[in-house]
Amino acid sequence: MNDEAHDVLEGAIPPARNPNLFGHQAAEAFLARSYRSGKGHHAILIEGPEGIGKATLAFRFANHVLTHPDPDAAPDVLAAPDLDAPLTRQIASGASHSLLHLTRPVDEKSGKAKTAITVDEVRRAGHFLAQTSGTGNWRIVIIDPADDLNRNAANAILKILEEPPRRSLFLVLSHAPGKLLPTIRSRCLPLRLSPLKDADLSRALAALGSPLDGGKTEEAVLAMSGGSLSQALKLLNYGGADIMAAFNDLLSTQGPAARKAMHRLADVLSAKDSDVVFGFFLQHLQDHLVAKARASALAGEIAVADRHARLASDINERLTVSQAYNLDRKQTVLSILEAVHAG
Repeated sequence: MNDEAHDVLEGAIPPARNPNLFGHQAAEAFLARSYRSGKGHHAILIEGPEGIGKATLAFRFANHVLTHPDPDAAPDVLAAPDLDAPLTRQIASGASHSLLHLTRPVDEKSGKAKTAITVDEVRRAGHFLAQTSGTGNWRIVIIDPADDLNRNAANAILKILEEPPRRSLFLVLSHAPGKLLPTIRSRCLPLRLSPLKDADLSRALAALGSPLDGGKTEEAVLAMSGGSLSQALKLLNYGGADIMAAFNDLLSTQGPAARKAMHRLADVLSAKDSDVVFGFFLQHLQDHLVAKARASALAGEIAVADRHARLASDINERLTVSQAYNLDRKQTVLSILEAVHAG
């Protein structure tokens, strides 16, 4: 499937044709050596926070394997993909017969990505593997991310992982591997990627044409992004920093002023084409509640910690119901903000 069918952040490069990868030299070296040894695992769980380069690493390794199908003759380093090579162009356009990028499908009616990777998509993977089984070539499936597999899809993937075809490779990406089925994790070799260090994040932004200008702006972006390039882009290009500031100000406001602030923030988060910033806010909100619960627990305030944890769970349920029944987003946001403000 063509990368263009999926959301790519403003200022970002689709992973399949990104020539830049920063901060993960050890992981690159491990994958290159493992493949060259001829004893590499058939399924690798590439895990770590969102937006740190997992998909870029997966496509780079896939390109390496398909460029050097004989492990004995493969170099012991992963090179940046040759963007002019036919193989790279085929992978980037979704036309490769040797690689399948398994991700959330696009809803034909809305034109947006669905909320989960469905079992029908996993059946595509089974068909892809069966169709090419007699060629003797490598077949690579990138699951991006496995966190999006619904229950039926996860079980279907598990069956494939239990009896993988010969010369098949699964690159399983996960932002939160603890949420995956334990049986899926047990059949994968874990490869943990860490958040980007400040220097690597700055280099990555510069490579995208979004260099940090130093001073307080740079300090704020580096501090708030948590080592995630995608978070940094949301802060810089989608007004994420303003959203965080508005939310923090709201928490310290009371009375009618607080109600007005809630409506202003809800208007922004429910506006047309606000999906990216809405997702950014939800992640910030969850991080906020988790941090509050952890701090309360460490202070011995167990009841307060439990209240914050329950609130986080309640918000997830509200969002699930809202998405399932296509409820008005502004009203959903307002109810969430009211609950957080009261808590």
